[in-house]
Amino acid sequence: MSLFETKTEIAPEAVDVIDDVLLELGVERWSLLQDVIVKRAWLVGIFVTEAEAKERWAELAPLLVASGVAVEATPEIRALADQDWRDSYKAHFKASQFGRLHWVPVWEREKFQLGAGEVVIWLDPGLAFGTGNHETTRLCCERLVTLAAKAGDRVGGLRVIDAGCGSGILALSAAKLGFKWVEGFDNDAEVVRVSEENAALNELSGAVTFFTGDLMSGLAGRQADVLLANIQADVLMRFAAELTAAVAPGGALVLSGILAVELERVKAVFTAAVPTWSVQSCVMGEWSDVALTRPV
Repeated sequence: MSLFETKTEIAPEAVDVIDDVLLELGVERWSLLQDVIVKRAWLVGIFVTEAEAKERWAELAPLLVASGVAVEATPEIRALADQDWRDSYKAHFKASQFGRLHWVPVWEREKFQLGAGEVVIWLDPGLAFGTGNHETTRLCCERLVTLAAKAGDRVGGLRVIDAGCGSGILALSAAKLGFKWVEGFDNDAEVVRVSEENAALNELSGAVTFFTGDLMSGLAGRQADVLLANIQADVLMRFAAELTAAVAPGGALVLSGILAVELERVKAVFTAAVPTWSVQSCVMGEWSDVALTRPV
């Protein structure tokens, strides 16, 4: 199957600004590539049709201009074999470790060796796939690993919900860490399909229930011992009531997708909503998380 790539060169100093725009606004299927040696950078999008590539660029370009980024009026669009696109990411996608959990590119599978007691998630980039390289995802995973270790032998009886699951990387990590009741949902059906593909890649088909839903329908009638929500800050604050209501007594709510400059505002909204809950936060680069624990 041929995919279509739209590619435009950008100023290297604009990379961080564009990265923030893409994440904060929830704009998907775009990536940033940077060659620090020759000091050049590109904004790349991968789409199913040429028409979709043009349409998505027409939507994104004004957002970048509004953020002070100079962009080309007509980026290059070309047909691209799926395998060519996947291979282009290998140079930019590296293994990560969080305690006993590893995230490893699938092309390193033959040579990668696990230590005693360690577990791995194999990652293979796809249209809706998150590599886990972004700070917001890493913040969530560090919280998840800590919660699993704290639960000890009780981990198998705890329920995890990944709200806005994206590629499923966090939900699948929860399953690998020993949580037996794991669900993930996203409002994009294509994203859910890719999450299921990633489950199969990791021999976790059926171990995680993925479904299409938003923060209203996805959380309705559900409570979790660990609720993960890696979504932009304005959405988190708008749905504070729904998110906190979906946490079981003694459970944890882990929020990410929050710019460091937004941290105090997000904390204020959630502490006002649940004043008796304990609150922690961590900053990583320009991003932060908020972890709340409901009293038993």
